[in-house]
Amino acid sequence: MEPGSGPGGEAAAAAAIKGRRENEVWYLKISKLALAFAIIHSKPPGKSCKEYTEHLAKTVSERDFGWKSKVEVLEAEVLRLRQELLLNKICPRFCLENRKPDASAETVLDQEGINPVSYSSQLEDSGCDVSNDYAFDSLGIASDFHQSEHNVDTSKCLLEGAPPLSLCSTNKKSLTAPVQFLQHLLEIRTLSEEGILQADFTELENDSFTIRNSVSQLLDGLTVFYNSPKFPVSDFLSEAVSVLISFITNNKLSNHVLKKCFKKLEEFKKNLIQIILRNSSVNRFQAMHAVSHTLVLLGRNNILRNSLISLLLSEVRKFAEQLLQAEQIQAMYDITQYENIFPLCMILEQLLQNETEESNFSSADYDGEEKVRFLENLDQIILCLSDEFPLFSLFLWRVSVLLNSAQIQID
Repeated sequence: MEPGSGPGGEAAAAAAIKGRRENEVWYLKISKLALAFAIIHSKPPGKSCKEYTEHLAKTVSERDFGWKSKVEVLEAEVLRLRQELLLNKICPRFCLENRKPDASAETVLDQEGINPVSYSSQLEDSGCDVSNDYAFDSLGIASDFHQSEHNVDTSKCLLEGAPPLSLCSTNKKSLTAPVQFLQHLLEIRTLSEEGILQADFTELENDSFTIRNSVSQLLDGLTVFYNSPKFPVSDFLSEAVSVLISFITNNKLSNHVLKKCFKKLEEFKKNLIQIILRNSSVNRFQAMHAVSHTLVLLGRNNILRNSLISLLLSEVRKFAEQLLQAEQIQAMYDITQYENIFPLCMILEQLLQNETEESNFSSADYDGEEKVRFLENLDQIILCLSDEFPLFSLFLWRVSVLLNSAQIQID
């Protein structure tokens, strides 16, 4: 038997751990007592101990905040240098200093068929007019949005056709570096495919930190904006969203993002859905339209689309069940949440339509448990809600038709 492994040895080890913990508690109490005496002796005349303690706490917290700010600046600089180093490893001839940032953006956006348009004229939209022509444009009104990389006929939905709100200047600074980095990667990919440059994209596998942090920074910045959009607007958010969508739909680059940032993208989608559901502002409809637009664009990637459809099916199903329960017991329901569920229904319908048109059902994750749960007792729910909530019932029926048609094509 090894020393200390018997009952006596275990008791001695436990006693030693207990002794160390008692010593730590004793030292902590002594330190607090010493700090209290120091504050009392150094207290300036005319101030109470409480006031002086609060003053010291505030001073220390301000210094901590200053150090945190300096650390954030240094971390941002480290990430920028890593981005530059990675670009130089991929393509040594590509010189960041001699390129115009806007030029790469225009090249990428033109080739990806994404045309961000400014909403500068739409200042302080009340958002109360939901009876206009584009409120339910997913039901069939044409738009002028360009054809996507996957040949989706986007003329059927203004959600995908209209540009989102743009980013306020306060959040633009934090997004500039990741947006430009991803722009440069897209441009290098385009130039290498055209034979103008030679690039080694295997370097992306060797530096997961830079890709993961760049995409995470971009997604965090977009989430901050969507949580509290500001006016007047600029074109920068449109550019940021366009670069993100171009990256995740690029056949050569999207795999790197999905492997390293899938959890972050899933979190981003969940955040956007909750932003729509929880928004109770009077001026919320324009902002919700921007979030809806981004979610539909994320659905251009097949993997993200499947998981997004599952998330939307879950949210719509839960709300339908809550509404049915409220109807059965004649209880009040949240009118704001009822209004907010319609953007999710329109997004879900558009994604399912895109899925149907592309005839790509072999790997559709939503054909599993979530689809079964959604369709279970759906006819009865529609029947019970159709009198009081005809529009919502219509959306439920349309979604069920699309889900069933997908299953028919699979069979």
